[in-house]
Formats: sequence, C-alpha cells, structure tokens
Amino acid sequence: MIRLDGISKIFPGVKSLDNVSFEARAGEVHALLGENGAGKSTLIKVISGAYIPDDGTIYFNGKKSKWTSPKGAKDAGIHIIYQELVLFHELSVAENIFIGEAPLTWFGTIDYKAMYERAEEILDRLGHHIDVQALVKSLGVADQQMVEIAKALVGETKLLVLDEPTAVISGREAEILFERIKLLRDEGVCIIYISHRLEEIFSIADRVTVLKDGQLIDTRGIEELDRDQLVGMMVGRQLKDVFPAKKIPSRQVTPVLAIRNLCAPPKVKDVSFNLYAGEILGIAGLVGAGRSELAHALFGSIPRSSGTVTLDSEIFNTPSPRESIDRGLGFLTEDRKGEGLMMLLDISANISAPVLSEFTTVTGLDRAREVQVAKDQIHRFRIAVPSPGSGVSTLSGGNQQKVLFGRWTKACRRVLILDEPTRGIDVGAKVEIYEIIRQLANDGLGILMISSELTEIVGICTRVLVMREGFITGEVEGSQIIEEVIMKYATTESDSVTTGIGDVLIK
Repeated sequence: MIRLDGISKIFPGVKSLDNVSFEARAGEVHALLGENGAGKSTLIKVISGAYIPDDGTIYFNGKKSKWTSPKGAKDAGIHIIYQELVLFHELSVAENIFIGEAPLTWFGTIDYKAMYERAEEILDRLGHHIDVQALVKSLGVADQQMVEIAKALVGETKLLVLDEPTAVISGREAEILFERIKLLRDEGVCIIYISHRLEEIFSIADRVTVLKDGQLIDTRGIEELDRDQLVGMMVGRQLKDVFPAKKIPSRQVTPVLAIRNLCAPPKVKDVSFNLYAGEILGIAGLVGAGRSELAHALFGSIPRSSGTVTLDSEIFNTPSPRESIDRGLGFLTEDRKGEGLMMLLDISANISAPVLSEFTTVTGLDRAREVQVAKDQIHRFRIAVPSPGSGVSTLSGGNQQKVLFGRWTKACRRVLILDEPTRGIDVGAKVEIYEIIRQLANDGLGILMISSELTEIVGICTRVLVMREGFITGEVEGSQIIEEVIMKYATTESDSVTTGIGDVLIK
C-alpha cells in the first residue's frame, strides 16, 4: 500500500530521518516502534503530508506520490489518529464523524437525517453502537476513540495510522479496539500501529519495523521475534536488564501508611492495607476498578466518606492536597499534562511548585535558589534539557515525567503515589524511570504504584494488591507475582483476601 525509499528529513541541528526505507501492505497491521526521538513521528508526518522529505521517494497504492499538505494525503485515502484525539466536544457524534464532509440538502444546508443514518452505518461496520446524536463530551474515552476511527471511514481509507491508541484505555476497552482494528485489516485496510506497550504488539501486529536515532534498524515478522529480541532492537539491551533487582523491605516495623476501611463513593467502596518504608506496593486491576480514585482519595483531591488513614502513626482523616504535601505525601498523577505539569511555565517553576514557600523571601521569589534546586534535580534524574529555564512543553514525554519525579522527590519525604508513571513513554525512558523508582524506595520512601501494564507491575513491585469494583480482591507477593494470578483476582469474585494487615477482609 505504501513504500518509502531512502527518506531523509533534516531539521536545524538534527537529521530526524536518515535514508529510511519502509513499506506496509494492504490487509496487515504493521507496528512502528522506537524510543522517543527515534523518528517515528517524523516518518508519520511524511506519510501524512505534514512534512515534505528532503530526499527519497514515496509510492502509494502502486504509484509514485508527493503530497504538499495533509489534505492531499487524506484525499488519497490516508487517515491519522493521533494520541491526543482531535474531536469537537460540543458537537454530536455524527457531526464529528462528518466534520467538513457533511451531506447537504438541495438548499445547501446540512442533511441531518442522512448524516445520522450514515453515521450509524459506519459505527455498525465497526460493530460499535453509540447514540450518534449524543454530544462527544458525554462519551467515555473508548467511545471517543471509536468516533475517531469512524471519521476515517467516511471516505475510502486505504491507510490508517494509529498513534498510541491505548494510552488512555486498557482491559476490555483495549480488547474491543483490537477487535475493530482486525476487522478493518481483514477488509484490506493497511494499518500502521505505534505503541510503547510490547504486549500489544505481539497481540495485534503482523510485522514490526524498528527505528533508532532516525535510522532503520530492521523489519521482521512478529512470529520471528520474542520480547527480549524486540527490546534489544529498540534500546540495545535485553529484557532481563529492564527492571532493577527487587529488594524486600522489613515488615516488622510500623507501616509508614496504614489504610482502614477507606470509602470514596462511587468507585472506592472498602479498602484496607499497609505500606512500608522502602516498599514498592503495586495496585493492579482493570479500568474502572477504582485504582486512580483510591490514589486521589488518599491524597485528598477527592472526598472520602469514611475510613481511617494513618501516616507515620498520625491519623489525618480530612486531608487536602496541601496538608498531604505538608505531611510528606506526594502524588504523580496519570495525566501529566492535565493534572501534573504547568505547561506554560519552565522546568524550575514546575519543580518548585508544591513547596514554593521554601523559595519565598520577604521580598518575593528567590529565583536563584529555585534555579539551583532545578539544576540539582536535572542532574540527579538525567533530564535532557538545555537549562532550568527551558519550557516544560518542549520536552519529550519521558523527560516531562522525570521533571515530575524531580518535583515530588523534592516535596515528599515519606510516601509517593505513582499513577501510571510510564504512560506514553518509550522503553528506554521506562528503564530510567524504573531505576528512579527503585532508588527512591532504597532511600526509604514508601512507593504506592498503580499501573495498567502488568509487565511492569510484575517486574518492579515487591507486593501487589489487586482491585476489582472498589474492593481489594487479592494480594500477591514473591513467586506469586505473575500476570496470570493478578488477572485471576482482577476478573473473578473472591470470598476473602489478606491484605498485609493481619486481618481477613470478608467482601
């Protein structure tokens, strides 16, 4: 369907693509992998017409092609679905599907009846049923993603590019997405799939192409590879070297954090557990299990209805984020752009934000000290940035995440809650994040880590609690920390579980 021969793209000071050749076939899912900065985004923008290559030739559907704008590529049958969904929330599902291409009446006005009928036909083709007259803002993320895919089917889409489509979904929602992708593949659509989640690649891809530093590493059939080989192609190290060695903390001491019968309706119904200093305690479960809501309830960003929280043997049952920070508890949220970073400010301001009073004098902000602390954190976490005054919006996802680690390790002293700490970052950056988490635990912090990637829960956590429908349904440690056991607790009812507090909870 598409063939790129010897594509090069040069920006000031960097050769983003260096003589890259790539091809993807009709009726296949072709995974495009590589670390941040490998050239994936540039390659996709060349395919989409957003960038014109400096050298090389593009062949599309058997013909030599050259697009001078994204519209030219779209008219040829290429559709891109980016990680950040491009939808109009105040418009209906049908209006979004047909944006710019709505059917018209004889009078030149939008034919809403025809538009609704055709929107339903497209969604039926995808096997997905939602109200086409509903406003997009009323939909969940998974439904919004299906609207994006439906947009691609208005015309004759020959090539569909999906960029990190599961960044904000998991579990059953991801399975439904994969079913729809395979349906389109079987209809002859060429699909290029970008993801940092290796388990997805082995689940859905037919072939894999790996880029590194703007150059092609290799293209292989998925049946020719295992995870270890794929990681080796991407980052030059083996899978066994991705996760640092585990260190089991002593549980003979008083827990740094003790939770008893915590409720935060409607998602968190009755949760009890202990967290110990130096421990990396994982919270696993499917989407909707209440994991993120539990984290927000502990931090004080959503209200609790009942239960007791004890931090360093002191009870605080009516917390606010400010009080949590003052007591030494930090929270790195799953939405780093919406809830974490201040995208219009520089790195120094982002690191100092939770403890700004430490940098304030009677005359105002001690900017010199703020910059020095930022320099120390940049060095400590190996953040790739020109200076502390650089805008955080200019950084890669992995470096943005390191800025947040720099912030919270400066602000919190006892407990750090991590909600999806490696979401949307590449394997190489993940390795660095895992090392940071392990070192923080070794320094005595209690780490509560939520992740939808079972591979990293298994790889880094010393104990795992599994949530289902607002309850803890299982606890695993040692040799029992394997994906099969975790999924069993995440998907089935449990009569009773122990939770590391010497009690048995009856559900």
